[in-house]
Amino acid sequence: MDISQTYSLTVLALGAMTLLMLVQLLVSDVIGIRAKHLPGSPVVADHANLLFRATRTVANTNESIAVFIVAVLFCMMSGASPQATGYAAWAFVACRLIYALFYYANLQTLRSVIFAGAIISLVALLASGFLAWA
Repeated sequence: MDISQTYSLTVLALGAMTLLMLVQLLVSDVIGIRAKHLPGSPVVADHANLLFRATRTVANTNESIAVFIVAVLFCMMSGASPQATGYAAWAFVACRLIYALFYYANLQTLRSVIFAGAIISLVALLASGFLAWA
């Protein structure tokens, strides 16, 4: 059977994560344009500033996406449970979406809790991949 069919839930999660990243870029760009921010100039580090929060959302996603992609590939190449891999991948995507919304809204404690959920999702992906070797 084709790997994209076997892991269709996971492949769909990868597409959703890509869409989320694109939306985050567009949100950051629109906020920057509306704030008349000069492209390429530093954004002042101030959590009261929506532009700062939007750019940090993009940066934080960029910092974690490689781990997500590699963990998903590890699961798929290891023959991990397609259901466990898919559910963990979707949990990561959902956490990243909620994280972005909480970051935009400047809800710092809730943002941190959801960030921990994303980390737990990554651990679940790795566990699923390693269990396939057991």
